[in-house]
Amino acid sequence: MGDNPERDRRDQATLLRCLLAMTVVTGVVDAVSILRLGHVFVANMTGNVAFLGFALAGASGFSVLASVVAVAAFIAGAAITARTGKGTPRHALGRTAAVEAALCAAATIVALAGTGTAPRYAIAVVLALAMGGQNATARKLAVPDMTTTVLTLTLTGLAADRPELGKPGSHTRRRGAAIAAMLVGAISGALLVLHVSTACALGLATAILAAVAHTAWKHRDPT
Repeated sequence: MGDNPERDRRDQATLLRCLLAMTVVTGVVDAVSILRLGHVFVANMTGNVAFLGFALAGASGFSVLASVVAVAAFIAGAAITARTGKGTPRHALGRTAAVEAALCAAATIVALAGTGTAPRYAIAVVLALAMGGQNATARKLAVPDMTTTVLTLTLTGLAADRPELGKPGSHTRRRGAAIAAMLVGAISGALLVLHVSTACALGLATAILAAVAHTAWKHRDPT
């Protein structure tokens, strides 16, 4: 904490809002990946490892290559971001969101340009790179209950810990907000994919990430 508690409080609130918005994006892009790219996740690597196991066991509808490619791209995105994500928390978050927005925009263009196996793999790779970078940044920021890509520990904490709804910075409210953000993203992404287009869902993710980047840069920590 710095010597200005009010500014610190505002900064933490801004950071929390940005991470919740990125959690919405996770729901959107995983809706795209599951509904349009086949049995593969671009953000939830636990699911991909399970899908890889199913594929290796010979289950139909699952692809070893798709799962391996998504996991490899996610790891690459996380590694690159971890090694280049210097600067203050707001600076790192803004840079990550801007790169993610560019990657999601590229995926949108691919979705508009063609269909078939090659475009699906290209979209999966680009989105997994973006989600790996997002996860690495969220891990570095280490805001409690704000991993932005998985909810397993969030749900466990919600069930295991005593509710504290009335406390400032309540973990219960924060966990509930993270769950709601993921759900809203998944619903929004699925509705757009099923009733409008994949490109439209990816466009929504791009717009949210651009807004996060703008907010993070506008409110970034002083150097």
